[in-house]
Amino acid sequence: MKVAIYTLGCKVNTYESEYALNEFIKNGYEVTDFSNDDADVYLINTCTVTNTSDQKSRKMIRQARKKNDHAIVAVMGCFSQIRDNDNAILDYVDVVIGNNDKSKIVDLIEEYKKNKKKILNIKDISNSSFDDMELDSFKTRTRALVKIEDGCENFCSYCIIPYVRGKVRSKNPKKVIDEVKKLVSNGYKEVVLTGIHTGHYGSDLKDYDFSDLLGELEKIDGLDRIRISSIEITELNDKFLSVLKNSKKIVNHIHIPLQAGSDEILKKMNRKYDTKYFLDKINKIRKIRPDMAVTTDVIVGFPSEDEKLFNETINFVKTVSFAGGHVFPFSSRNKTPASKMANQVTKEEKHKRCKKLISVFDELEEAYYKKHLQKEVIVIPEVYADGYLTGHTDNYLKVKFEGCKELIGNEVKVKLYEYEDKILIGKIL
Repeated sequence: MKVAIYTLGCKVNTYESEYALNEFIKNGYEVTDFSNDDADVYLINTCTVTNTSDQKSRKMIRQARKKNDHAIVAVMGCFSQIRDNDNAILDYVDVVIGNNDKSKIVDLIEEYKKNKKKILNIKDISNSSFDDMELDSFKTRTRALVKIEDGCENFCSYCIIPYVRGKVRSKNPKKVIDEVKKLVSNGYKEVVLTGIHTGHYGSDLKDYDFSDLLGELEKIDGLDRIRISSIEITELNDKFLSVLKNSKKIVNHIHIPLQAGSDEILKKMNRKYDTKYFLDKINKIRKIRPDMAVTTDVIVGFPSEDEKLFNETINFVKTVSFAGGHVFPFSSRNKTPASKMANQVTKEEKHKRCKKLISVFDELEEAYYKKHLQKEVIVIPEVYADGYLTGHTDNYLKVKFEGCKELIGNEVKVKLYEYEDKILIGKIL
């Protein structure tokens, strides 16, 4: 039988889809592309972080059913977690699960094949345990995701995720370390630690936190790079900064969501810091790692954000001098406090502000890239095409240079001499 998987949303979903794919292969399934109409099983791993995510989830579910009316259509993830009575799902799919039991997706598909009865397996997420998964390989040859945590308890006023992912649950430290060791033994030099609230790892464990885990991963022979998918500014405590200072493997790139550069908006968002706190922490990081690439996320058009407050965000983004960033228009989510706030910003105004802030981030990113011209860097090539290799430095600069495909996955010293549209051109030394 053939299976096709489509993934929406975050790196956690990417990891979970990769796990599901491996499980299907272990059980004799053949993998086919989601665009094909010959799959026997279509699995959509959904997202609900924004209204756009909902629209995409519905669209892919309908597409799957249209491709092959005789196929089994299965849905899992955040979108389905809170929509057990949504006809946009139930009328089109055969197997529905939320954010519990993703590791059992193959068993549920096999159960449906046997009984031909629709399966609705959506459970209360509030007191779930960690759904253990493990990968020893990944779709990319050079960088592997490792899910170490699930759930979030921050309850930012705009965010639906705590309601669909539940409380913080951490993967057993030994299981994380064993998984990374297996990946390294299979040739992976870089791992990306990911979770819904990655930096809160260990808050449900006894006398063990994220910094402790980083310290243990540092000792793994053959592991060259440890990358953190995202971490909150409030989690960069002295213990973490000490680990960062002494680490030889944590990369020179850190993604820290800002969400707004206005103290008034940050307070309404129920973020746990103000701009002074944020900037002080960034300065501490840069004192330890002067060339650290700091990237971020920003939401524009939050309720009550007028032109003055939006300009505060623009000015603060420039003050921090991020190396890049993602910009999102505010998306009203049911059940969240922000959805009920007054002074909602129009769609047109949010679009205009997105465009303006994206141009600011583009300028900052270009400046950060050009700062590295004429410098020597270490690149791990990931892709080979037409005589050229493309890969990333530890501070996530994208670099292209002439070379042979046998160098993929190896550390290569490159001198950078030209910048072209968000990529640096270099030459092997």
